[in-house]
Amino acid sequence: MGSDGQGAERHGRRGAREHGQPDAGLLSPVRAGTAAEAATGDRAWLRALLDAEAALSRAQARLGIVPPEAASAIERAARGDGIDLVELARRARGAGNPVVPLVADLRRLAGAAAEHVHHGATSQDMVDTAAMLVASRTRTILLADLDRVLALLAVLAERHRGTPMAGRTLGRQALPTTFGLKAAGWLAGVLESRDRLASVLLPVQLGGAAGTLDAFGERAVELVGAFAAETGLAQPMLPWHTRRTPVAELAAALAFVTGGLGKIATDVVLLAQSEIDELAEPAAPGRGGSSAMPHKRNPALAAMVRSAALQVPACTQVVLAAQAAPLERPAGEWHAEWQPLRECLRLTGGAAATMAELLDGLEVFPERMRANLDGLLAVLGGGSDADPRAEPATGAATELVDRVLAAYRRSLR
Repeated sequence: MGSDGQGAERHGRRGAREHGQPDAGLLSPVRAGTAAEAATGDRAWLRALLDAEAALSRAQARLGIVPPEAASAIERAARGDGIDLVELARRARGAGNPVVPLVADLRRLAGAAAEHVHHGATSQDMVDTAAMLVASRTRTILLADLDRVLALLAVLAERHRGTPMAGRTLGRQALPTTFGLKAAGWLAGVLESRDRLASVLLPVQLGGAAGTLDAFGERAVELVGAFAAETGLAQPMLPWHTRRTPVAELAAALAFVTGGLGKIATDVVLLAQSEIDELAEPAAPGRGGSSAMPHKRNPALAAMVRSAALQVPACTQVVLAAQAAPLERPAGEWHAEWQPLRECLRLTGGAAATMAELLDGLEVFPERMRANLDGLLAVLGGGSDADPRAEPATGAATELVDRVLAAYRRSLR
């Protein structure tokens, strides 16, 4: 082999090693290093798959479907010791999903209890249940960050309830408003989307080979409830192998959340422009820098949140399209959901954490807001003859702020 061939071989070996490493978020800084990223990574999904298998065995033992000692052995096997994540992913190509090789590993680890591993379940039962476990665990993180965002927005709305500024429509100054009303609008949007996300039902999946629970005998329906209780997930009315409503509703709710956060980020970017300069992101060493223009302070946090707000709806489209699954088992639609759903979860989680960081140190410049507004007031007829100390007319802005704050406070009860 010539030198070029040897170099290509070395590059191939190095590439294979590097490609086996977890996705660190190099091209997705909005979620890199966040709790939501950790909760949705490959190891978190493997943990959820193992937890689903262990929960099924415990539920079956509770109902006498498998021996208690078998459930204990399966639970020990489900600790995951000796399971190679990278090799598992590669072996999944054989069946098109990771459960088939994972069950083989669990049977090897479970010893005499091997025949009871995955008893009566189908691969989709475990992947769907794992997806709901990952979603539930990530949602807990996400809701906590959204609660931080809401609290920070409420402070902004109350503090600047009467701070006058120019309202802008189609990018142009229109009529006076208050920054408090703008913050209240942000608050209302995030509050609505947070409530929508919190209300999404996350059910277990258990239907067996064709969705009839045929392997579980007379206690089949009871087993679904026991399985739900063991996982902490909801009990579905029916197996939902090809009725993808739970996943579609979750993805849609995540898109609403990033939409609400993206609205704030877009406004921050616009109001932080040099020519407007009414807001600024919190200053921190290394944040907002430019590789070519060291004098600039870029709205980096807002840009990252906007990136998530633009990506999540696109990922959601794949999940929504997957509802058109055929007959009793999807043929590609289900597989197509996995990565877009993960992106929705971790991008939204990253956006929420990033927005909380942004709002926690957001700089507001009321004097600059008033200076910009004075030019508008001159155009509207309140110009040089008007009392510069007089408050501009802002309609019912303060009352509207109070209404949103009252709704927020009710949500805390």
